Amino acid sequence: GSLYGVGVVCLQGRAHSYEGPTFETVKTYVRTLKCLGCEIFVATNASGSLREDVGPGELMLITDHINLQPSNPLVGPNDDQFGPRFPPLDNAYDKTLRQELLSLAEQEDIRLNQGVYISVIGPNYETAAEIKAFRILGADAVGMSTVPEVLVAVHAGMKVAVIAIITNYATGLASTSHSHDAVVAMANQAAEKLNRLLKRFIKELA
Repeated sequence: GSLYGVGVVCLQGRAHSYEGPTFETVKTYVRTLKCLGCEIFVATNASGSLREDVGPGELMLITDHINLQPSNPLVGPNDDQFGPRFPPLDNAYDKTLRQELLSLAEQEDIRLNQGVYISVIGPNYETAAEIKAFRILGADAVGMSTVPEVLVAVHAGMKVAVIAIITNYATGLASTSHSHDAVVAMANQAAEKLNRLLKRFIKELA
């Protein structure tokens, strides 16, 4: 459809690696967007915070990632019609898009934190020892998704931006155990800010 006169495609849900062999599915839906003419790929996710100063209900603009998933959707024969064999990732999370989102968030009075996302396979939540190790590695948020889509989108030449909804503190940072229901509830609670920011972002593209 269109929003503010800008052509948009919205996808709901995603194929997670913990569900089994899903990389072909990921490549199909991301590359379909490219074939439809999409130039900007904006992904969202629910993440756990590795920082005490960024709590549940806040948003985090992803600046880079650490990929700890066991494989990569670009493994195998390269499809030259989409991108090169060895795509660079120095600007995987497009700097220009990030600056625009930061500026718009300030105008909308939305706190938009920035941080590095570490992607693991799941489906279990991480141990306290793993979270300690991830913090040493330089991660600010942890999740079980997003990086496969980002890799395919960057390979296809799309500009990428990712905004994470912080739904919980990672293991070891809070005294309570994880609850999937609580994660979903917090994601829904923070969705209003995310929707407002994304609508403003698309309006500025018009």
